[in-house]
Amino acid sequence: MTRCKTGGLHKQVVRLLSVGLVVVGMVFSVASNAAEPLSSWRDGATRDAIVRFVTEVSDTSSSAYVSPSERIAVFDNDGTLWAEQPMYFQLMFAIHRVEAMAADHPEWKTREPFASLLKGDVAAALAGGMPAIVELVMETHANVSTDEFAAAVNDWLATARHPKTGYKYTEMVYQPMLELLDYLRANGFTTYIVSGGGIDFMRPWTEAVYGIPPEQVVGSSVKTRYEVLDGVPTLVRAPEMNFIDDKEGKPVGIHTHIGRRPIMAVGNSDGDFQMLEWVTARPGPSLGVIVHHTDAERAWAYDRDSHIGKLDRALDEGRIVGGSLSI
Repeated sequence: MTRCKTGGLHKQVVRLLSVGLVVVGMVFSVASNAAEPLSSWRDGATRDAIVRFVTEVSDTSSSAYVSPSERIAVFDNDGTLWAEQPMYFQLMFAIHRVEAMAADHPEWKTREPFASLLKGDVAAALAGGMPAIVELVMETHANVSTDEFAAAVNDWLATARHPKTGYKYTEMVYQPMLELLDYLRANGFTTYIVSGGGIDFMRPWTEAVYGIPPEQVVGSSVKTRYEVLDGVPTLVRAPEMNFIDDKEGKPVGIHTHIGRRPIMAVGNSDGDFQMLEWVTARPGPSLGVIVHHTDAERAWAYDRDSHIGKLDRALDEGRIVGGSLSI
């Protein structure tokens, strides 16, 4: 299903209802070798709306032409470019870090949420909600140098496997979205990730997986300080949040890191709503894309009641501004 309207969630919003990418069909892959643009996508209104938008803003004779310097597209990561079930992959990494660091933290045996994790009871550990998750991330992601943290991320990604599929986490990416990234870049777009995930968690691998270099990644961050340790200038990650790149934070993060207002935004949850709203409210042409996971057979089906990637307000707003519905 797709809805689009010129003048839309403010200008134009396209909803992809079936992704696991579903409108398009989902394949796990680390590279796009498409012989033609968007070759995994089904023919139909969704694909046509994207192609029409890209064609118009890239055509110098079009009234909707946008110069390459302004041709910016921003993508959420979790649930948009790669999967996010049964829990955010960075949280999986944090749980792994607890196991790897436990020998140096005997106090964790009696301290939650670490005690439950060390007993293998993830549900009990996460029962404390966001405060427990924040404590878990702070303890496992801070008080190390940025280089040490990047190495730990890369080491984990090299060996860890998704509990359902057995794939590496960097293989749990959506082939149609890889094709969309390639298609946009082939038409003069600069593509950015704007994610609630940690910026230092994503930057070590996004270029190899998505073709998006680290300087084009915007994410949540902890405070970082400069120290000279044993004569070596070092950046150390502190156990204190610096910026949360989610919901209202996403437009702020875009402004802070990019300095230009994108003309296209792609997300999958209410955490992306403000980014979609702000981008599609810009003067001139814009496009918003919402990925709606409805493919339980090949991936996962979830939206309003999901504990991960909840899609509620954005789904309603898409219905309101979307114009006529085609299937």
